[in-house]
Amino acid sequence: MGKVIGIDLGTTNSCVSVLEGGKPIVISSSEGGRTTPSIVGFGKSGEHLVGQLAKRQAVTNAENSVYSIKRFIGRRWDETATERSRVPYTCVKGRDETVDVKIRHREYTPQEISAMILQKLKADAETFLGDSVTQAVITVPAYFTDAQRQATKDGGTIAGLEVLRIINEPTAAALAYGLDKLDQDQVILVFDLGGGTFDVSVLQLGNGVFEVKATSGNNHLGGDDFDNVIVRWMVQNFKAKEGINLTEDKMALQRLREAAEKAKIELSSMVATPINLPFITADETGPKHLEMELSRAKFEELSRDLINATIEPVKQSLKDSDLKPEDIDRILLVGGSTRIPAVQDAIKRFFNGKATDRSVNPDEAVALGAAIQAGVLGGEVEDVLLLDVTPLSLGIETLGEVFTKIIERNTTIPTSKSQVFSTATDGQTSVEIHVLQGERAMARDNKSLGKFLLTGIPPAPRGVPQIEVTFEIDVNGILKVAASDRGTGKEQSIVITNTGGLSPAEVERMRREAEDYADQDRRRMELVQLKNQADGLLYNYESTIKDHGELISANLQAQGLKEQADQQKQHLDTIITDPSIEVEEVKEAIETLQKTVLEIGGIIYASASLGSDPEFIASDETVQESNSNDSTQIEPDALGEFVVDFDDETLEVDVDYEAVDYGNSSLKDR
Repeated sequence: MGKVIGIDLGTTNSCVSVLEGGKPIVISSSEGGRTTPSIVGFGKSGEHLVGQLAKRQAVTNAENSVYSIKRFIGRRWDETATERSRVPYTCVKGRDETVDVKIRHREYTPQEISAMILQKLKADAETFLGDSVTQAVITVPAYFTDAQRQATKDGGTIAGLEVLRIINEPTAAALAYGLDKLDQDQVILVFDLGGGTFDVSVLQLGNGVFEVKATSGNNHLGGDDFDNVIVRWMVQNFKAKEGINLTEDKMALQRLREAAEKAKIELSSMVATPINLPFITADETGPKHLEMELSRAKFEELSRDLINATIEPVKQSLKDSDLKPEDIDRILLVGGSTRIPAVQDAIKRFFNGKATDRSVNPDEAVALGAAIQAGVLGGEVEDVLLLDVTPLSLGIETLGEVFTKIIERNTTIPTSKSQVFSTATDGQTSVEIHVLQGERAMARDNKSLGKFLLTGIPPAPRGVPQIEVTFEIDVNGILKVAASDRGTGKEQSIVITNTGGLSPAEVERMRREAEDYADQDRRRMELVQLKNQADGLLYNYESTIKDHGELISANLQAQGLKEQADQQKQHLDTIITDPSIEVEEVKEAIETLQKTVLEIGGIIYASASLGSDPEFIASDETVQESNSNDSTQIEPDALGEFVVDFDDETLEVDVDYEAVDYGNSSLKDR
């Protein structure tokens, strides 16, 4: 069995890691970064770029660059109005009220976009390991709903990965922190403020057991929101000064976002930072430039509400685990946004000055923990047991639109619980089971996960039939609900897969499409490399003919090879402009011309060393010199002793002229 990789699929950046020698390590991307931007950029002909390459073209291709897709995965259209208003790409209502992305004439589900990012991480891991990768552990925010977890798993399947486990991000971070502290008993609080989500988890560590006591969070709070307050500030200031609303220009807005992110990062180590965006827009008076300075104090003022919003989940998780701030032994900071000084200060104040722990890189902790869990599942890590919890209560709608909880939040998973209900009216022959997730008293205020119908109940007075409803949550936090009539034994069940209306067949279709795209991308890249190689070879050939035309004209064999090469060049010129050409055909044409050019090069360099007299330029005949009484013959294969080296990358020919020793022959002096 190959290696199981750990993936932190983030809102703004993603990271992949693997266990090597019992230790988790981060796998760098093909561009050299330890994290990969969670961005997919689409070109005019449908090809797509992922990661750093996609980020570089986002300003000039804003409408076709998809980022923060994690904010839409597994969510309904009417829940995402705010998020949709903040992105430059086009969102459309998908089947089953989901949020899809429209790029030119095609619509993509969030699962498909996520799969493209996962494919990139998978490819980087395969390059690093030198082996194929088919299995992964993927992390999600602790506060992700059941639908969002299932959608994330579908994304992994589309990317060609068997998702062995979905684990919560703060739990994964705790694994990364505690792997070398298995013998220590301690209570830790994980404060995970990422690019788009915020989670807090309280864990009890001891004897290799990582037990989650409570979890809380906010799926709509993260680094993106801190960027947005800076963007709004810049837009307002620029409008006040120039009278132009930059939010109406998608390219300008993308430049503002990048400048805001840069300013936010710089303010973690500086007290003020300049923001300069020349030619941000133009009007009838000419081009306009944006020049401002943002101080750390101003940034903290702008983001005060966001910082305060991080403390409430901390209070809730402590309350749920029945602990006080002083009971926490370690506070683990995870996620790039925890580098913001005001965030760190707020945590310190809440915990009465207790120092925070940053022993694990905040950007990498979650991925490292995922790799440890992958090692546990693959048998590489022993004596580690992870006990996670469900973040929100689960239940059904009962009479009067009341939400009746069956599994309370912070229940350790996997788990299974049952409760018996009855009919609400006389003669009722069916019941609708409406599955909900949340903490509110009324059904309408909670998240609907799905509905199903149990039919065939014998008519009876209300309250007589006994309907047993069973909720079962697996290790991935994915829910199965079953209802059975105890009287007849009739049963109906549902696995919550309401993640975007994707059936297993559709997931499989998308997986095959993703593979096809990967093949197309590989073919396109290979053709580009071959075209570059062909261009270099043609240039090299033409330079050779231009520089050594006289030597070639003086040799019959060289002339014949030149005619051959001209025909091969014409053929290569034709096929490299054909978009439908097969890679193998281009390779064959390049190799054929390369061989001919090499032969011509050998003759030219031999000619240069022997002199331009045709008498001395031969390959199949004995070369003689009669100026000496002791005339020396050079055997037919003597010229073969010239060391001719052809560099495939630079397309240069290098010949060692010192390779031949002619003894006393006068050829030695020529």
